[in-house]
Amino acid sequence: MSNTFGTRFRLTAYGESHGHAIGGVVDGCPSGIIFDTVLLASEMQRRHVGTGATPRHESDEVEILSGIYDGKTLGTPIAFTIRNRDVRNEDYASIAEFYRPGHADYTYQCRYGRRDPRGGGRASGRETAVRVVGGAIAKMVLQQCGIAVNATLVESHTPAENDSVGGVIKCVIDNAPAGIGDPVFGKLNARLAAAMMSIPSATGFEMGAGFEASRMAGSQYRDDWAADGSFRTETNNCGGIQGGISNGMPIEFRVAFHPATTVNQPTNCIDSEGIIHTVTPSGRHDRNHLDRTVVVVEAMAAMTIADYYPFNHQNSK
Repeated sequence: MSNTFGTRFRLTAYGESHGHAIGGVVDGCPSGIIFDTVLLASEMQRRHVGTGATPRHESDEVEILSGIYDGKTLGTPIAFTIRNRDVRNEDYASIAEFYRPGHADYTYQCRYGRRDPRGGGRASGRETAVRVVGGAIAKMVLQQCGIAVNATLVESHTPAENDSVGGVIKCVIDNAPAGIGDPVFGKLNARLAAAMMSIPSATGFEMGAGFEASRMAGSQYRDDWAADGSFRTETNNCGGIQGGISNGMPIEFRVAFHPATTVNQPTNCIDSEGIIHTVTPSGRHDRNHLDRTVVVVEAMAAMTIADYYPFNHQNSK
């Protein structure tokens, strides 16, 4: 199982939805970075609020175990843990032997020969709290470079009674220098796409004009140079990346998310013998998880960019 994200700035995560704890280790964070506890607490809180606030009430207090001294990073691994305190294993007893539609129950069983049925185990959105910690630390690194990562929910709806909805989140990375990324198989846009598609329920990714570019003429799509000699462009249809490398314009992309597939209504599940069972799931299920996913998108984007720090790119202008 792959539980590490990044090459130089790396997050290795652990834990299951209803286990004792979740947490991780951030390795490759440079030394001397001010560890902003206010930012970290704010990011964790953002994962709880909004119209789709989870009925599960976790305090998500982050306990830092190593890597910080006197308020700054040491350059050594930053280990942390988050205790799971609002655990209700009994909520999943009725479906422990069934595979739910739209979930990873069956695929985990096929891959590993066993699974944790409590809230989806490792496949639960609960694990994204660890990503938010890693993203907060990445933001601390990027802030010293003036790079800002901001995402917003741009498309969603109000769910019907006992149902759920998905939506689209847009993310903009400002002030990233030109020259980040590698051509061919190491493209920055490919790295961002992989990061976003690793988020639970992510189902689509597009840069800049995205799929709309397929309906544009070349003269419309190309980003003409601004006349002021700034090496900026008049438009940003490419989303700030050309040839897999940042061009100095804002890096812009959108991520589509499908709705949560377990809702409080009768659901046809299947058992290990292939027999269908109609079950009304108990437990706590998100109806609209997109408000809380915004900070997760930012976290994955921030870690992707921080993985290139320091930005030792060539500039021949």
